Amino acid sequence: MTKTPPTASAPDEKSPHELKLQLLDKSLKKSQYQQDALIEVLHAAQETFGHLDEEILDYVSIQLKLPPSWVYGVATFYNFFSLDPQGDHVCVVCMGTACYVKGAGEIVARIEQEFDMKAGATTADNSLTLISARCLGNCSLAPMLTLDGNVLGKQTPESTLAAVKEKISSTTAAGEETL
Repeated sequence: MTKTPPTASAPDEKSPHELKLQLLDKSLKKSQYQQDALIEVLHAAQETFGHLDEEILDYVSIQLKLPPSWVYGVATFYNFFSLDPQGDHVCVVCMGTACYVKGAGEIVARIEQEFDMKAGATTADNSLTLISARCLGNCSLAPMLTLDGNVLGKQTPESTLAAVKEKISSTTAAGEETL
């Protein structure tokens, strides 16, 4: 009776990156590689990879047969897209006129001070990314922001800081429970 030697991995196993590219390819196929589906494809890419780095933007450019400058322009124009990896939590503060007049600048300053960071950056421990947006289009809730995609309106520096700290502590607590 002969034993078959154990194999480290099957030759057709794909890396996590290749599997993510397959997911992106499904989105491209679903849109039939149409150029006017660029935003939808970029959205799918960001959902899959967490951000849009140069390699992903080039890949989308090639697949949709669009100039790289066009893809990069769209990715940098819309506030939703991120070219850098983001933290565990993302806080986007609206800096439109209504929000700014009602205290959005103070909200950003308070978060920057509390977490020793600047808008557009991620904390050293990767727990929070702070982004300031030109306008989020919800002036009736000024000053408003989104925290992990949830809209928070009529915010103050104190209420925002409390919400951010609660999000971070809930993640930390959940992480400790799994250890």
